[in-house]
Amino acid sequence: MLEISNLRLSYGKHMALDGVSLGVEQGQMVVILGTNGAGKSSLLNAVGGRVRPASGAIRYKGRSQTDLAPHQLVEEGIALVPEGRGIFPALSVEENLHLGSLPERAHTGRAARMAEVFDLFPKLAQRRGQLAGTMSGGEQQMVAIGRALMSNPELLLLDEPSLGLAPIVVKEVFAALARIRSSGLTILIVEQNARATLNLADYAYLMEVGRISGQGAATDIKSDPAIVRAFLGGALAETH
Repeated sequence: MLEISNLRLSYGKHMALDGVSLGVEQGQMVVILGTNGAGKSSLLNAVGGRVRPASGAIRYKGRSQTDLAPHQLVEEGIALVPEGRGIFPALSVEENLHLGSLPERAHTGRAARMAEVFDLFPKLAQRRGQLAGTMSGGEQQMVAIGRALMSNPELLLLDEPSLGLAPIVVKEVFAALARIRSSGLTILIVEQNARATLNLADYAYLMEVGRISGQGAATDIKSDPAIVRAFLGGALAETH
């Protein structure tokens, strides 16, 4: 479904992506793991159209996506939940979710999708009229994920969905991700919680300083002590 070939991206003199290539098959959940500054968010932002790569190719369902704007990518079925969430704090939960259904591809069935989001995140149903900016970080993350789902995506991009959340909220978010994953939606995720993500994922890529430094089935990655020590700093063994 998604093919990335030899992608390069720079911010001034800093090379964020240096020849990155990877693939995501339809229905898969693929995780990108690595330390801060490895280029993981830059990669997701390039796929989501927020930044323009200097060279390389991004192909989605066999078609080049490199030159499309973010709103065009949403119409193609790609939804990005960025790090920092990007919700509208002065709007209510329900208004934020409705914004996700503005793309033409999302017009049909929006009421059913709203019901699905509220079923996935019951807290949002209880607080549908509350201003999003007055909610906790975890609840805001639920709004951000719900808004992306309202766009009727075929490929969901998630950038650090559990970052900064309390442990009990992290469990809620991952329970929701498990349900989303079981629905068959294709997911590409960057996430610091290595063990929880690898337990859900099909495949994993390891990134270092803008390059893919390793890859494999998630079951193999999480059971390889050398990979844990070299690329995850022991986080896999320590994260609950």
